[in-house]
Amino acid sequence: MVFYSEFQQIYLWLPLVGMIVGLLATMIGSGGGFFFPLILMLFFRTPAHIAVATSLAATLPLCMVGSVGHYRQGNIHLRLVLVFGAAGVLGAVAGAWITQQMDTQQLKMAFGIYSLVLAAVIILNSRKNKKQNKNREKEGKRLKKSLFAQGSAYGFAGGIISGTFGTSGSAPVLAGLVALNAPIKLVVGTSLTVVLINTVSALAGHALIGEIDLTLVLLLTTGTLIGAAAGPRLLGKIKIERSEGHIRQWFALIIFGFGLILIFA
Repeated sequence: MVFYSEFQQIYLWLPLVGMIVGLLATMIGSGGGFFFPLILMLFFRTPAHIAVATSLAATLPLCMVGSVGHYRQGNIHLRLVLVFGAAGVLGAVAGAWITQQMDTQQLKMAFGIYSLVLAAVIILNSRKNKKQNKNREKEGKRLKKSLFAQGSAYGFAGGIISGTFGTSGSAPVLAGLVALNAPIKLVVGTSLTVVLINTVSALAGHALIGEIDLTLVLLLTTGTLIGAAAGPRLLGKIKIERSEGHIRQWFALIIFGFGLILIFA
């Protein structure tokens, strides 16, 4: 069900939130959808099921603008997008169904646990992959075809997470692209485009069986479009490889904190 909620003064913060998330998300290969449901649930007291579906709707324009920007910068591997995206469509539809089988408290608890696990995985992988960055740059776009089946598995996992929690589902996608030894900027652009496909699929499922608050979507989108347009350009001007590990570790700590709040709030 699609509806407009009554405007509240605190909603004036949403465009700023959207801009910050949009900027950071397009620079690390995420759709930013991970933070939207968390922010809506914790700071704007939005019911979990509405926050999940609304997050997907707000993430969609962000992913579209960010993907176009990365395409112009040459940061997208189209064949990998097809492999990850095809599997992600199936996972996203399944995830939307899973969400409807849980009540609000169960969904918040599941989201919190997922956040803790995701934070741990990011920290472990950032340390493990620190030594692999040089080799990944040398590989360039010559990715091993034998790992495409593995890419499909990662894509399906990303779709499941996107559909269930209303997030970008980028963690499995990023992990899969790293496993294929893609250079970091190619990882970021390709991941965001796969997230776009997952978001469209998951949103279609939630539009039929979920609740989307268009008031929140419009206010968030006002900011996300600005941030998403600036992210790829900024990424092209900085040497992110040098600070990638630190960025991901801080990202993981923030996610870990949000997870604890959701579980014990």
